[in-house]
Amino acid sequence: MDGRPVVNLGVQRFDKLIEEKKFYIDKTKFIKEWWEYGSEVTLITRPRRFGKTLNMSMTECFFSNKYADRGDLFENLSIWKEEKYRKLQGTYPVIFLSFANVKAASYKEMGYRITKVIADLYEQNRYLLEGELLSKNEREYYESIKPGMEITMTADAIHSMTNFMQRYYGKDVIVILDEYDTPMQEAWLSGYWDDAVRFFNGLFNSTFKTNPYLCRGLITGITRVAKESIFSGMNNLRVITTTSGRYATSFGFTEEEVFQALDDTGMGEEKQRVKKWYDGFTFGTHTDIYNPWSITSFIENDGEYSAYWANTSSNGLVNSLIQSGNPDIKQTMEELLKGNSFEAAIDEQIIFNQLNDNVNAVWSLLLATGYLKVLELKQTGRLLKKVYTLALTNLEVEVMFEHMVRDWFKGSTETSYNNFIKALLLNDVEAMNEYMNKVALHSFSSFDTGKSASDDDAPERFYHGFVLGLMVELSGRYTITSNRESGFGRYDVMLVPADRGKDCAYIIEFKVHKPNREKDLAETVANALLQIEEKQYEAQLIADGFAPERIKKYGFAFQGKQVLIG
Repeated sequence: MDGRPVVNLGVQRFDKLIEEKKFYIDKTKFIKEWWEYGSEVTLITRPRRFGKTLNMSMTECFFSNKYADRGDLFENLSIWKEEKYRKLQGTYPVIFLSFANVKAASYKEMGYRITKVIADLYEQNRYLLEGELLSKNEREYYESIKPGMEITMTADAIHSMTNFMQRYYGKDVIVILDEYDTPMQEAWLSGYWDDAVRFFNGLFNSTFKTNPYLCRGLITGITRVAKESIFSGMNNLRVITTTSGRYATSFGFTEEEVFQALDDTGMGEEKQRVKKWYDGFTFGTHTDIYNPWSITSFIENDGEYSAYWANTSSNGLVNSLIQSGNPDIKQTMEELLKGNSFEAAIDEQIIFNQLNDNVNAVWSLLLATGYLKVLELKQTGRLLKKVYTLALTNLEVEVMFEHMVRDWFKGSTETSYNNFIKALLLNDVEAMNEYMNKVALHSFSSFDTGKSASDDDAPERFYHGFVLGLMVELSGRYTITSNRESGFGRYDVMLVPADRGKDCAYIIEFKVHKPNREKDLAETVANALLQIEEKQYEAQLIADGFAPERIKKYGFAFQGKQVLIG
């Protein structure tokens, strides 16, 4: 690079990026690798903002006859060094579609957005209506493809377009589909999953399985939706996930590429801090992969550190799964936010209708979406079951999760939650009761919305979400542990101050009111406090040098959405 490169965030058209001489790291070796690998249909999954769309645009520009004689786009890149590929450029009919904007709250709305994508494809290729290529019936069919048409008409629409283009050019067609799973995630979140599955199963089979006019198919997305859902019977599908080594350096930046870019932009002294913030992605066995959005944003913003990638979407699916997830999910999040790791059996085929009931399905999704990284893979037992050791990917992801937890208590309860924490640290029990009841009234409905949630475990779901909130709000000031052994029993939560001279330690015991054993919430609180004493929960704190008067003990009693603290 001559001088500092110009970064243009969000540009996903390869030709525009090259023509305007903007910041670009050469990924054209993907073209050769994909072409020579030879799979009829390839599905590549990578986290969002990892250059999938730009690479698909690059692939279109290279193969599409719409870009014939545009070798200038590639002449300074690695693919242009081989004569074989120079001759291949611009020689195939190509269809490039994206479902990135198919985000809908209902099946009807999804149908309209899909028909709009298909109608745009037909509008772009109206030259096919010239001459005698199409029969009368085919012309009528072509003209009937419009936004808002019956969604059932679109199931074979891409198949038909490949037929028309194959006959026009005398050559089989390359079909590129970007962000294929965006509508699937929206369908799961909005409750029309089964309808969406039936539609996409037909669309994908027609386009990629039973299509004699198809040369190659290239599909990208974030997740690998279970084959049984929408790719049933597609034996020609080759799936490349984040645990596969193929195309490992084609999506995302390698550490060498990042460090070179930092040197070129005069930020070479930031390498190690950039590594801490943004490194951590692993594809196959290839470690030290960086998210391109984070790095380009960092450069564009003159070296300002922020959670750029994590803040580029609402993270709605991930937030929903963790907030309403069972206590095991929230306890594991506690460990992750402390910098620890955990083990899980991962199935890379995301079965969306298992996400509410299967904890490992949640971790599989978080791995696929880039929020977790693999530290180690072990194969155990006679059947060589794969068990992954997982941790948060990097500091940027940790910041994102902290923001997510804070958002759980935002809105009408934000002030109440902050005031509760202040009251706790001031040991103001009356204020604690006032504010905690406001928090619980709002938050219970958020923490127990999972389909498998029950009245019995709702308080526990709330409790673990509440503990995560404490961890985030008091990070640095207190070390917070929960559900650990101490003395002769287990406590629910313990807060140990970093500054022992300034702050007290806290032991909090949570109990759910038992009407058949306790006459009221006050008796439940008394039982909680009695348990703290009988089980000697303060034993570890005293052993660590805390004076008994510097240890504050509270019982939290729950009855429905009502809370009493004493």
